[in-house]
Amino acid sequence: MTAPSHRPSVLFVCVHNAGRSQMAAAFLAHLAGDRVEVRSAGSAPADTVNPAVAEAMKEAGIDISTETPKVLTVDAVQASDVVITMGCGDTCPVFPGKRYLDWQLDDPAGQGVDAVRPIRDEIERRVRELLTELTG
Repeated sequence: MTAPSHRPSVLFVCVHNAGRSQMAAAFLAHLAGDRVEVRSAGSAPADTVNPAVAEAMKEAGIDISTETPKVLTVDAVQASDVVITMGCGDTCPVFPGKRYLDWQLDDPAGQGVDAVRPIRDEIERRVRELLTELTG
């Protein structure tokens, strides 16, 4: 009998947890199923998910309209194997032994759905690459 393999965990962080990190977390959860533990948070979370982001994700077949932006905690970072920041820079705590990636992406805040679509598509591309790395 083999021991269960470690399920990788990923934390997506942006400032408001209302756009980029929500899209990335939704894509990874959708594509990975239960193979990867997915979290998202913001250093200064908004009250709600960006409506244009929710609309763009709905077009991709993923409903994030009921998600709530969450505050970034030290515990969330410590519990994650990979921490991907998206424009929050130095506000993200750094711990030894974690893998940190910084994805430079346009901020969808204040943008219409037409401007959000290319950001969504780039996030999906990067999430698919990440998933391949994590699960082989």
